[in-house]
Order: sequence, then C-alpha cells, then structure tokens
Amino acid sequence: MYQLEYPWLLVLLPLPLLVWWLLPAYREEGASVRLPFFGEVASATGLKPAAGAVVARRNWLQWLLAPLAWALVVLALARPQWVEPPIEHIQPARDLLLALDLSQSMDTRDFKNPDGTMVPRVDAVRQVVRDFVARRTGDRIGLIVFGDAPYPQVPFTMDHALVQSMIDEMLPGMAGPRTALGDAIGLGLKMFDASQARQKVLIVLTDGNDTASKMPPARAADIAKERKVIVHTVGIGDPNASGEDKVDLDVLRAVAAATGGRFFFGGNQGELAQIYATLDRITPENHKTLSWRPKRDLFLWPLGAALALLIAYQLLMAAYAWVRRRLGRRRPEGEGALPGRGAGGPA
Repeated sequence: MYQLEYPWLLVLLPLPLLVWWLLPAYREEGASVRLPFFGEVASATGLKPAAGAVVARRNWLQWLLAPLAWALVVLALARPQWVEPPIEHIQPARDLLLALDLSQSMDTRDFKNPDGTMVPRVDAVRQVVRDFVARRTGDRIGLIVFGDAPYPQVPFTMDHALVQSMIDEMLPGMAGPRTALGDAIGLGLKMFDASQARQKVLIVLTDGNDTASKMPPARAADIAKERKVIVHTVGIGDPNASGEDKVDLDVLRAVAAATGGRFFFGGNQGELAQIYATLDRITPENHKTLSWRPKRDLFLWPLGAALALLIAYQLLMAAYAWVRRRLGRRRPEGEGALPGRGAGGPA
C-alpha cells in the first residue's frame, strides 16, 4: 500500500497563498521629471538610454502550473512510500541439544521393531530421533555423540536436514567402546555457553553406565542446574546386565531430577518412539515471530514531475518569445512608401 512518511507536511500547501495575502507587494517610489523632448536631450548629451523595466502580468499558464508545481514539491517533502507485504522471520526461543551414546554396545541386536523383528539399538535410535528432529521446526538443534569421549557433531542450527543427515551416518563404536556420560553433559554445557536462547534443553540417551568420564554425572548435573539447563535422560538396554553393558538407571534419574528434567526408559522401538513423543509434548514449540515491511521511497516521482513542469514552461516561453521576435522583424511590402505624383505629371 501507499503511505506518507511525514503527512503533517501537507499543511504547507496553502503557504504561498498566505504569503501573498499577508505580505504586501514590493513597491518603490522615486522623483521623476517628464520631458516631452527626452530623445533630443539624450541625443544632445551623447547618452544612450537603457530600456525601462516592464513588469509583465501573469498569464493563465503560470496561474495553473505554479500551484501544481508547489503541490508536487510538498508531496515530495511528505515522502510518499510504497509499503510492501510483510516479511516474517521466526526467531527460535529454545536451543535443543541431543547427546547420543554411540558406544560399541549400541550394536546389540535386542530392540524389537513394530513388525516383531529384532534390530540393533542404533537403528531404532536413529529412526526415532530422526523423526523427533523433523517435528522440532521451531528450535535450533545441536548434536553430540559420546563413547570414550564426547564429540560435537552439529552446532546449534536451524538446518534440521543437516542434523538428520548426521544422525543417519551414526555407527556404533565410532566414538569408542566405553561410555562418558558425565563428560557428554559437560560438553553440552560448553555448547550452551554461547546460546542466547531463553530455554536450554539437553536430551541424553545412553545404554550403559559411566565408565570413562573425568567429570562425574552428578557434578555435571549440578553445573547444569546452576546454568538453568534442563536435562532429560533416556535409558535403553538391559538394566540387569553386568559391567559396561548395564545401564545405570539410578544415575539417569538423579541427573534428570537435579536439573528439573524427566527420566525415561525404553525397552523396544515402540517405547522409545513413545518417549520422544512425550518429550515433544512437554517441550512445545516456542518461538518469536519478527515481522518487517520493506518500504520503497517514491518522492523522486513528484519531485521530478515538478521539475519537468518548470522546465517545460521555460522552454515554452522561450519559444514563444522567439516567435514574437521573428514576427516583429518582418514588414509588409511597400511599408514606408507614400503615393505621389511623378516629375512629369500634369500641373
């Protein structure tokens, strides 16, 4: 749509009329002597008199173009603009970080598909987490994997296709055979340091107990609480196993409780999918929509029109004066000759 940036400047439209009405015309009086033989006096003194000043009356074209040109100038000062349709930008209000266990035990084939077949844990996790990422359209998402040590895979980004691609490429044992749960939480907290989001959520999935961390999970949970990072924990695997393969559910519960998060346990792919559906529900999309309407200035059009009117009028007047001068120089044939008798005519 069209709008005026400074519409109050339209009050200047009657300004020339007010000036003409309030300020008197300039008049100057001086003493003079009228001489009927002024030409003879000037010739006798050897002076050449200059042409007198003539104040011409305004023609109808001036009365028409002057107000129009002034109106166009005032319109240009009011700064007309074309306001384009709004452009909206979604600014995420939450940063969501996924920490996935890729120890060698993730290759264990003990997860049951909906069709009843047994698949490796990593395949079930890959499918469920990938679908979870697809639903989080309003969040910035980051990804880290951990085994012997944690490794950042994707920084916080709105490019969810990249996150899904990295999840598809996950392989058991690529981060080492052991589990560094506490260090994974610590790395996640470092990634949150540069985050300006109002909400910071870390979702940790593991199938073993912590055997490789330099920072105990309890200490990492306390730091997360201080920095207002919510940690949700998801345990999978066999809690009755021994050694490295036993998932420590008590530690996962304690970490979630300390940070205000929730603990989940999934024994098969269906339960795991339900867990991430619950996480999707308890962390609803939260974003801020920024709207901006581009403006395109149009003041050049009325200003250019006013200038074009003035130039056209000056050219027209110049042409009119030239035509008058040309016509004034022409004389009819025989002008100045008087009829008379010839020398040899009758008396």
